[in-house]
Amino acid sequence: MKLADLGKFNLNELRNLDFRNPGGWPTSARVIAYIVIFIVVIGIGYYFWLSDDQQQLAQGQQQEQKLRTDFKNKAAQAANLDEYQAQLQQLTRTFNTLKLQLPGKTEIPNVLQDISQTAQIDGLKQDLFRPENEVKKDFYAEVPIQIQLEGTYQQFGKFVSDVSGLLRIVTIHNISIKPQGSGAAGNNLVMSLTAKTYRYLEADEEVAAKPAKPRGKP
Repeated sequence: MKLADLGKFNLNELRNLDFRNPGGWPTSARVIAYIVIFIVVIGIGYYFWLSDDQQQLAQGQQQEQKLRTDFKNKAAQAANLDEYQAQLQQLTRTFNTLKLQLPGKTEIPNVLQDISQTAQIDGLKQDLFRPENEVKKDFYAEVPIQIQLEGTYQQFGKFVSDVSGLLRIVTIHNISIKPQGSGAAGNNLVMSLTAKTYRYLEADEEVAAKPAKPRGKP
């Protein structure tokens, strides 16, 4: 078929085409139809091919952005590594210093005696001085002591200050101050409190104090 034959195809022939019988179309009409179908198929294939490439491009751009962010974060961490190590060393020294203030198990009676003697030196009358069962933590144990004292506000304040200045760590909790019984002489008050001292756990105690790991987990 010659290209000149395509020019012979006009709109009147298009109107007269039987779309239910493409085989009966003139040659020029069939050629034009083939060309149109070819162009449509090529266009659809190009569209899907281009869409796939665009999706891959978008994913690549997102991955690039993530890698850039990770790189910046790691670069910042690397730049501050010396500072972090210095802070860690300082924290370790502070921790070791505080740990030295924790008595061992055999020293607890001496700490309790120091607290009791402090109350006596400050002129307080001890109505109650009762150490309770210790509570084990990760690497240390709390030793609570229930205390009830009689004295004045000034004596109570001096006692709290003196206890906080002991060599070993002692903290004061749940302070309650009430007037003494109505029949008592003088201006004495009654102070109830919980004092807590602390001791470090021995190696075997520290292992026993840690919670057991569930089976099957490292």
